[in-house]
Amino acid sequence: MDTKTVQALLNDFKEGRLSMEKALQLLKNLPFEDLEFAKVDHHRGFRGTIPEVIYARSKRKEEVVAIARAMYEKCRRFLITRATEDIYQELGMKEAKYYPASGMIACGERQRKKGSVLVISAGTSDIPVAEEAEVAASFLGSSTGRLYDVGVAGIHRLFSRREALQKARVIIVVAGMEGALPSVVGGLTDRPVVAVPTSVGYGTSLGGLTALFSMLNSCVPGMAVVNIDNGFGAGCLAHKINMMGSR
Repeated sequence: MDTKTVQALLNDFKEGRLSMEKALQLLKNLPFEDLEFAKVDHHRGFRGTIPEVIYARSKRKEEVVAIARAMYEKCRRFLITRATEDIYQELGMKEAKYYPASGMIACGERQRKKGSVLVISAGTSDIPVAEEAEVAASFLGSSTGRLYDVGVAGIHRLFSRREALQKARVIIVVAGMEGALPSVVGGLTDRPVVAVPTSVGYGTSLGGLTALFSMLNSCVPGMAVVNIDNGFGAGCLAHKINMMGSR
């Protein structure tokens, strides 16, 4: 449940289209619904811009499905990260969409998009994390674009798309290996850059630590860095920044 939902509910009650009993029934699960194995925070979207999101990894399929259905019943939308096709099939919701590259399941995505978030991946192997970032930002209401496989080994591929960098309001840059691409992008544009290190790379990439350290030590000032493989977190941050210019 988000601010718009509560406003609509209160307006329906004020105009007599909704009874007191029905309004109380709809509001009774604020701030959360207890499913025993999970306490679903329906109120989170009302308190801020990011509603509760379901992290599927390490949960049983039945648990993920139960949480998703509880959220759908209250607000007709949910977002699941790190999911599998088995979970999507178990949901059996035609309203939901499955993104196999990133393991995202989205239902009730905002149809009116605002601003511009550009998601860039250094290599094809970084696309799963990049897609996670794009799906998250788009689900929340940001207009998104993508620019894939433009890493520093063939930097001319990026230079040919400099116009796209200038048109974006926020840029997410996803890179593994040595993690150099966010610094390059940050040096080419005055747009906010959100850097995402990935665990892509050979031995001394140390599961993404090398890329993380490179991004944290970038000489480009004002660049934000999220955790390794955290496309979802990058998408949320980029969306918040994007919305600041869309009010």
